[in-house]
Order: sequence, then structure tokens, then C-alpha cells
Amino acid sequence: MEQIEIFEIPSPCKGICQVNNRGYCKGCYRSREERFAWNNLSNAQKRKVIALCQQRYKRYIANKNKQDEQKSQQDDQQSLDF
Repeated sequence: MEQIEIFEIPSPCKGICQVNNRGYCKGCYRSREERFAWNNLSNAQKRKVIALCQQRYKRYIANKNKQDEQKSQQDDQQSLDF
């Protein structure tokens, strides 16, 4: 038996609406296709898109932390140069 959805899944839009160099929104991490198709997706599809957005966000944070660490190491090395 399939469970009935009572509440609509809201859009993950944050109102930033700018894309990064890979084509994902910087606010919600959806692709162009995911943003444009949102209102036509089933609740199961919306949940899948949200899960993908969460994965993209985690990758972004991990990459940002890695870049920050590398920059910090470079700054430390430059401060030791005479």
C-alpha cells in the first residue's frame, strides 16, 4: 500500500538565483533543469533532487575547506621566507 502525501514538498530555493561555474544554483544547488521542472516533479522526485542538492552542498563545503587549508599553508610558508 502506498503512503499518501499530505503536505507538498516546498522548493529549496533560497532566493539567491546565481549559478556557479558548473551550472548549479549557488543558493539551493539545483541544476537548471531541476529548477525549471520543480513544479512538475512528483514528491518522490522532489525528495531525490533535495538529496542531490545536499550532496552537492557537502562537496562544496569540503572543497572550500580544502582550499582554505591550502591557502593557510601557503600564507604560513610565505611568512617564513626571508
